[in-house]
Amino acid sequence: MVENVVYPAYFDAERSRSEGRRVPTDLAITEPTVDEIARAVQQVGYDAVIEREKTYSREFEPRGAVVVRGTEDTAKNDLVQAVAAYLGVIRE
Repeated sequence: MVENVVYPAYFDAERSRSEGRRVPTDLAITEPTVDEIARAVQQVGYDAVIEREKTYSREFEPRGAVVVRGTEDTAKNDLVQAVAAYLGVIRE
């Protein structure tokens, strides 16, 4: 089973690309939470497991991570872009 780990920094509008943001600024949101990311992952159609104690390698404070399961046929970048689109909808 393929697992991808997704961190809040990937979607954080306050981060630059070199600081870990992986989506364009028009898809990024301020201070994304692992709960929002997990909900968006489930909307995309994958299983999500929240790991609250994880820390992204480019950050010092632990904000958690979301482990996405069942992504054998999806590239990580495609997954991140789809989750970002749903995050914008969840925040509205």
